[in-house]
Amino acid sequence: MSTLDATRAELALIVLYLNKAEARDKICRAIQYGSKFLSNGQPGTAQNVDKSTSLARKVFRLFKFVNDLHGLISPVPRGTPLPLALLGKSKNALLSTFLFLDQIVWLGRTGSRLQNKERTELIGKISLFCWMGSSICTTLVELGELRRLSKSMKKLEKNLKDSDKYKNEEYCAKLQKLNVRTLALVKAGLDIVVAVGLLQLAPKKVTPRVTGALGFATSLISCYQVFDSMLLLPLPPKSKHINPEYKLIPNKVTRFSCQQASL
Repeated sequence: MSTLDATRAELALIVLYLNKAEARDKICRAIQYGSKFLSNGQPGTAQNVDKSTSLARKVFRLFKFVNDLHGLISPVPRGTPLPLALLGKSKNALLSTFLFLDQIVWLGRTGSRLQNKERTELIGKISLFCWMGSSICTTLVELGELRRLSKSMKKLEKNLKDSDKYKNEEYCAKLQKLNVRTLALVKAGLDIVVAVGLLQLAPKKVTPRVTGALGFATSLISCYQVFDSMLLLPLPPKSKHINPEYKLIPNKVTRFSCQQASL
């Protein structure tokens, strides 16, 4: 594959990534919290960028609450313990409520006559509490799933004593899931602190600068998660619209992740 073909394939991947509303939302989120970090809550250009980007992001989340509403009514995977199942449904309910209330906040802040300023601020606080609750549920779910995954990996390691475990497809798949869930756990934990900062529950410890720094970090994690999930999607067979060289990129990333995990 020539350098030009590789460049075209990589650009096609970037275009595919930027075409996702979720990706654009997370990039705007990084700009928002980066501006919050720079402004430290003080009036100025950075704070104006923070507020305007926050309002602009709400457009990307229009009717997004339907996704978690669908997850709420969907059946739980077989073998999931009841506590984890309940926590997962609670997360879906809280996140769906947050996204729904966020639409009302957007209407109020755009100057709609349906809302007044005090009511908009109250609904905004309730929505943030819902988001913090969903982040807490996510943290507990990821902790439980990591514990289950670690136990299954230990059992598999015992069965693979006489062979290289990093060459076993099942072990590599579990290791990849472990890395994904660990990253999700870190993000959820940081999001709890970000929510505390936005709600000003501990203004002396979680300052606007701390909130901005942690929010920026979780935004970068979210950008990576969207990119990673896009690479893991199976490509349609014999598609005429996909560059053949483009198929090489997800495979390289998958092999790289497995090799990196073994170091």
